Amino acid sequence: MRAVLIKKIGSVVSTAVVIVVVLLALLLAGARLLGLQVYTVLSGSMEPNYHVGSIIYVKEVDPFTLKEGDAISFVISENTVATHRIVGLVPDEEDPTVIRFRTKGDANETEDNNLVHYKNVLGKVVWTIPYLGYVSDFVQNPPGTYITIGAAAILVIAVFMSDVLATKQPNADGPPPEQQQEAALEREKLKAELESLKQILQQQENQANQENPKKEGNENEENV
Repeated sequence: MRAVLIKKIGSVVSTAVVIVVVLLALLLAGARLLGLQVYTVLSGSMEPNYHVGSIIYVKEVDPFTLKEGDAISFVISENTVATHRIVGLVPDEEDPTVIRFRTKGDANETEDNNLVHYKNVLGKVVWTIPYLGYVSDFVQNPPGTYITIGAAAILVIAVFMSDVLATKQPNADGPPPEQQQEAALEREKLKAELESLKQILQQQENQANQENPKKEGNENEENV
């Protein structure tokens, strides 16, 4: 019974883990397959619209279609990406094919110091999921990566062992229904045979009493 319970718990937990993993894969890797870039919000400059620890989905768009009020992700340096809101468009006076954007964080009181060149724009924010960035960063970076792999390995071993225990341990609730039915039939058959034997013995005793009616009173003496 305990092994069966462990197996059921392991099955439920493993199913839940698989669902979580699949959802994370869809929300992270799946989004990239759809052409979206996924970033984690690391600062509070865009509060309360984009909370720290949220993930944002950024879609590549034509920079010349962007307008004031759009939240965009853009490159600041080689390893740094920022997400702020457009508060102004600044066309280049010498080259009409060049445009720059004046940006500002929703929680900031002042605009950003530098304009954003349109070639540095990665895309427009189209969707966000609060706090999922914490999970994403934990899973994708050590030691979270190692912990996740270790937990998954332990789960697989636990489910495997529960299957082994359930196979080896006899069923505490009794034999399977087929065996129970066979046992019931055997009991009925034995009961019928005993009843038949009892009737035969009773008939023989009656017949003996009819043949020797006087011997009944001396039977105990003869058996002493």
